[in-house]
Amino acid sequence: MTAEEVERERTATGTRGWLIAGGVGAVVVAAVCMRTPITAVGPVLTLIGDDTGLSNTLLGLLSALPLLAFAAVSPVMHGPVRRIGIERTVAVALLAIAVGSAFRTLPGPPQLWIGTALAGAGIAACNVLIPVVVRRDHPARVALMTAVFSASMGTAASLASGVSHPLSELPGSWRWSLGVWAVPAVIAAGVWALRRSPAVPEPEPDRSDPDRVWRSLGAWRLTAVMGLQSTTFYVMVAWLPSIAASSGASDAAGGWYLFAYQLVGILAGLALPAVLHRAGLALTGVLVSAPMVAACLGIIAVPAALPAWVVLAGIGSGSALVYALTRISLAARTSGHATRLSGMAQSIGYLLAATGPVVVGWLRDSTGSWTPALVLVAAVAAVQGTAAVLRPRSG
Repeated sequence: MTAEEVERERTATGTRGWLIAGGVGAVVVAAVCMRTPITAVGPVLTLIGDDTGLSNTLLGLLSALPLLAFAAVSPVMHGPVRRIGIERTVAVALLAIAVGSAFRTLPGPPQLWIGTALAGAGIAACNVLIPVVVRRDHPARVALMTAVFSASMGTAASLASGVSHPLSELPGSWRWSLGVWAVPAVIAAGVWALRRSPAVPEPEPDRSDPDRVWRSLGAWRLTAVMGLQSTTFYVMVAWLPSIAASSGASDAAGGWYLFAYQLVGILAGLALPAVLHRAGLALTGVLVSAPMVAACLGIIAVPAALPAWVVLAGIGSGSALVYALTRISLAARTSGHATRLSGMAQSIGYLLAATGPVVVGWLRDSTGSWTPALVLVAAVAAVQGTAAVLRPRSG
């Protein structure tokens, strides 16, 4: 090669490196915004109830509202992507998260519900599209990049849980605990508004029947895995601080329990690709489900060991999320197929998950005990492991 050709190759390599780094950075800043509006709620749920007069059942519905938004928005994301592209759609979604978070700082219950729904709609779009971006831009490192994405999301989510109650002690009470997360969402929206799609060739055009994915048994199995792991996670996010309080922990300590639950989940998610490589899809599906079963039963049997059970539950939740997202990415043939498959799995999956916080709140109101709710969560996790063992076929 001539000196000029070597220099051109070096320049091209450097450009590709910057594009990859920029792509990773964009994924990370979006991930930071994708759980904070949700995980900031649990530690101040009691304060919200005291201030608004909502029962545990309605507080459970408030916690489930973003999941209902996930279910409504996820199936329709293919349309906006075709019209304005993934990058711009993600930018609009992040702006919706920012506006919804800010809206919850306004006085009055309607603003709380509307802001929560709007933020949930924005998160729903990112839930579907960020895994598609990961698959498109990093096809050889799907499991690793999914773990990085999950870790970024979990780190911010755990931080939101930890600082939520301390922030509620500032003027403005719990509303600022929820509204402060509009700031990173605005920044992330700006990053994605300026981003352009890298020149990554699609292996083949997706000309499949858009409805075919809904007729695929494999797609329904993936949907079950996604929905069941989401159910256990969001029940814990909504009610773990209250469960801790029933064991004698303070409200602030309950928030830090939730912080620890998610922090452990980050580490477990990062370890998942190595486990998946060695154990395979089916066995890994069982391994990521078992810790949540053991944790819920442990809380019932030995509540004094709550810190150990929180750690075990975090291991299950963090690894199960990365497992579910990785299976969706690996099952997709093209970016278009990935969007439809992810949309289906997250729409039906989150609709199922939305019932979790509501049912748990109702069980607590009806029985005055957390035991029936914890038994239910353990059963859901066990069914998740059963669904994961079934080998999916892409549809």
